[in-house]
Amino acid sequence: MSAPLKQIHLAAHFPGVNNTTVWSDPDSGSHIDFDSFVHFAETAERAKFDFLFLAEGLRLREQAGKIYDLDVVGRPDTFTVLAALAAVTTHVGLTGTINSTFNEPYEVARQFASLDHLSAGRAAWNVVTSWDAFTGENFRRGGFLPREQRYARAKEFLATAHELFDSWHGDEIAADPDSGTFLRTARAGAFAHHGEQFDIHGQFNVPRSPQGRPLIFQAGDSEEGREFAAAEADAIFSRHDTREAGQAFYSDVKGRLARHGRTPDQLLILPAATFALADTDAEARELAHGIRLQQVSGQTALRHLEHVWNTDLSGYDPDGPLPGIDPVPGEHTLARGRSTTRHHRDPREIARELRERAEAKNLSIRELVIDITARQTFIGSAATIAASINDLVQHDAADGFILAPHVSPGGLDTFAAQVVPLLQERGVFRTEYEGTTLRDHLGLRHPDA
Repeated sequence: MSAPLKQIHLAAHFPGVNNTTVWSDPDSGSHIDFDSFVHFAETAERAKFDFLFLAEGLRLREQAGKIYDLDVVGRPDTFTVLAALAAVTTHVGLTGTINSTFNEPYEVARQFASLDHLSAGRAAWNVVTSWDAFTGENFRRGGFLPREQRYARAKEFLATAHELFDSWHGDEIAADPDSGTFLRTARAGAFAHHGEQFDIHGQFNVPRSPQGRPLIFQAGDSEEGREFAAAEADAIFSRHDTREAGQAFYSDVKGRLARHGRTPDQLLILPAATFALADTDAEARELAHGIRLQQVSGQTALRHLEHVWNTDLSGYDPDGPLPGIDPVPGEHTLARGRSTTRHHRDPREIARELRERAEAKNLSIRELVIDITARQTFIGSAATIAASINDLVQHDAADGFILAPHVSPGGLDTFAAQVVPLLQERGVFRTEYEGTTLRDHLGLRHPDA
């Protein structure tokens, strides 16, 4: 007897303006107007997606001291947008990225518990840390935390937030008009946390929410990130988009769960994914190439290369060869606020590899950047993409995908209309929501207080 088919999980990422989206495309709309978020959320809900996802940017990124307008140029506050979307949706989950380096557990727990109430149990928290002093300049705490301390703070931050969520058990409110009793105990919400990172006590002022706690998501491919996810997260995002790389990541992270007293079904692996969808595979390949040309202009290619060279390359021809000069290593980077500037190897070694790749394929600067930053995970007709998604999930390379269309807010529309019905026909994706909370959608249990 063959094993039952795995059910696919799908989510949608509204990324804002960055080097994945193409703000200059005629079909691109506002990334700030609320109507854009409503359109995106309604499309995701109509397609029965598990959740939508908002990233977070705490500072405008700079290149050589200037804001780089082809990259992220700001976005509305996550909680404000998600709370508003809770009023215009009924089922789709609402996931927000909130930083644990520059916030405090009490305020974040209060915000997520409130969002879970407002949405009737659809809130999820993508827990992230911040690594650079550049971002920290916007905050009192600053960016002084080294890598290991950032994760230590994140772990205690999350543990403290869980103590706050669990300070209400769910049976404290009597609301009995006959006796005049509203609360059964005066100690509802009482908490006390004394640790290395936080020393707080009091009473949490938001009653237990429909999910008990928001779901915890984590994004990170490092050793610390994988271990943190295995211990604490309900889902982990990844960047692995081939079957082999996905299977290796899937096996590694799922294999860590047992030592934390967890089972493989308690953590979902959800890689980020993009797509180029057309009537035929050939047309989709042509579309994908056109998208990449839009995403990587000559200026964008030079700025990307500056992340490695740490040198102003504006004088170079993007359609010419790579710079003959060596990169300038050091902590003071030309590009500030970007993870791509965190090199774990000598940038001169990275530059050597890039030159070898460019020479082997006869690539210009722009062509090389397009080659090394290829973003379309799924390219093809609706049938081809549906088959590819199902293949990766059924072969344990992922439990589903978080889709980031290259145009917002309407870029998800064609996927919802053409690919989702084919997955439903295969019996691997829901035709209706079977529950009301995000935990129901993802098949995850509700935690005990």
